[in-house]
Amino acid sequence: MDNLKKLGALGKNAPEAMKGFQALDAAAFADGAIPIKYKELIALAVALTTQCAYCLEIHKGKALAAGATQEELAETTFLAAALRAGAAVTHGTHIME
Repeated sequence: MDNLKKLGALGKNAPEAMKGFQALDAAAFADGAIPIKYKELIALAVALTTQCAYCLEIHKGKALAAGATQEELAETTFLAAALRAGAAVTHGTHIME
């Protein structure tokens, strides 16, 4: 998490790209048709599949703040696991004759 302190330097060296990313992030996580709690659980599922430790830490806190329960976090974990396993199985069709 210490590397996140370097986001300022990253933004300073690519300010327009950083502004664009921040705008996209804010729009994607704004309350809308999908409530914030669900967006944070979706973010956790994606982070579990991409294995981004930063995203896991950040979105776990945001999910809990939005009212997610430990049971929801656990179910999200197994949903992500099922999708990763399913992807391996369906990609197995690429190696079949």
